[in-house]
Amino acid sequence: MKEPSPIVFVVDDDEAVRNSLRLLLKSLGLAASALPTAQEFLDTYRPNQPGCLVLDVRMPGMSGMELQQQLNLRGAVIPVIFISGHGDIPMAVEAIQQGAFDFLQKPFRDQDLIDRIQRALAKDQTNRAELKERARIRERLDSLTPREREVLTLVTSGKPNKVMAGDLGVSQRTVEIHRARVMEKMGAASLAQLVRMVMDLNESADA
Repeated sequence: MKEPSPIVFVVDDDEAVRNSLRLLLKSLGLAASALPTAQEFLDTYRPNQPGCLVLDVRMPGMSGMELQQQLNLRGAVIPVIFISGHGDIPMAVEAIQQGAFDFLQKPFRDQDLIDRIQRALAKDQTNRAELKERARIRERLDSLTPREREVLTLVTSGKPNKVMAGDLGVSQRTVEIHRARVMEKMGAASLAQLVRMVMDLNESADA
């Protein structure tokens, strides 16, 4: 399935800001979607849609900060660039602490916003590639038999075949066969790569 093209979402209750940003993005050949409220964005956003979000902090109804919290709760990875006419340092710090990609105070130069949007789109692409790779590794892990999973745990904890054979009550040759199957099913070219895969999965589960 072809990945959808990235969209730069603009959420700001000021119509003049929305229109000027839409024209700016269009002039750069970027697809843009401008919405007046945070709720409208939340109601229509699909997590599989690549892009970034340019978001006003203070808006009637749901604020930009509240929208970011909602996105965090949904596990959305879209990078958020906050823009604000009332932006103060504590607010910027809070936005970044909650996972915002960047913060820009109005009035800003078009080029400053463009630079941040380009970086945010690159970050989104990296995030999505990592999530896809993690999903592929998870699928491979799910394809292992219970015994192969035991072997995987022992292998990645650094135990030699002889010790594993003793732990599992099987011959060394049987361990070698299981180990080869684990490497093949996981698509790992080396023990180091296998360990890295398991570490990445564990880190993402703990995050």
